[in-house]
Amino acid sequence: MRSVALDVPRSLRSRARRSDLAFRAGTQGASTIVLVIMTLVGLFLLLQGFKALSAAGLSFFTTQAWEPNSGTFGIAAVLPGTIFIAITAITVAVPLATGTALYISEYAPRRLKQLLITVVDLMAAIPSVVYGLWGLFLLQPNILPFSQWIATYFSWMPVFAVTGFSPSDPLASPTIFTASTFIAGLVVAMMVSPITCSIMREVFTQAPLGEREGALALGATRWGMIRRVVLPFGRGGMIGGTMLGLGRALGETIAVYLIISPVFNIQPQILQKGANSISALIALRYSEASPFEISGLMAAGLALFVMTLIVNFGASTIISRSRSGASSEG
Repeated sequence: MRSVALDVPRSLRSRARRSDLAFRAGTQGASTIVLVIMTLVGLFLLLQGFKALSAAGLSFFTTQAWEPNSGTFGIAAVLPGTIFIAITAITVAVPLATGTALYISEYAPRRLKQLLITVVDLMAAIPSVVYGLWGLFLLQPNILPFSQWIATYFSWMPVFAVTGFSPSDPLASPTIFTASTFIAGLVVAMMVSPITCSIMREVFTQAPLGEREGALALGATRWGMIRRVVLPFGRGGMIGGTMLGLGRALGETIAVYLIISPVFNIQPQILQKGANSISALIALRYSEASPFEISGLMAAGLALFVMTLIVNFGASTIISRSRSGASSEG
């Protein structure tokens, strides 16, 4: 009886070139160095802040006051302030970045497109101190009437209420709206918009050409094609860009430090004078801090480091998945 040979998958082997091996070793070495540096930074902050953490215990996360030399200190006030500023920034930056990215990728003429890309990239390279000075001397004096308008018509929302402000008082001083979370958030929004816009633009341009042309061939308008093809495809990039912008907003220091008037109590009213953040606290207290207070500042920096790391890792995961493409809506 004649035997039948079984089909066995053939193994494919390729001989790697020396250049490929060198490139692989270089990239692996670079990624390893980055991970080692991040680990060393975390260990450094942990070791430097361990003395303060061991002395404060869990009260470090529940105490609003910051008086390390008297034994009463914590980040219960500056941690929410950091989050409030970051959320305010992202709320403004995401619509701005999305609209700019869609215009550059879908509507801008070819000659104008490259110019806009360059301008957005240059905005990301502007030093934060320049944004801070712009916010302090130009934005803040001109945004106060808008803050007053918001407080007048939307004070029924607790986040927009301002203690001691009466819309019916014509002599009410606008200084109650200065140095607020809202103004600091606007400045940070201008700083995180370029990186968020760049990520969204890159993802939008990767939308499949066949699906774009198919939607248009079936009678869809330009906006209809964007809504049915481009936006669903770029959903992962939009979320990833937003989270990366949030990661930068959480750690912004100099611009926030120049704008805010530091307070050490939870301030959920974003229009009212007074705000704080972990990074601004470190910049404010480090130069005159005692050794024990420096340990407390390092512990606060560790909390910010961990929070930012979680946000950035989440963003990297979402972006890596989005680059393989997302199915569009039917």
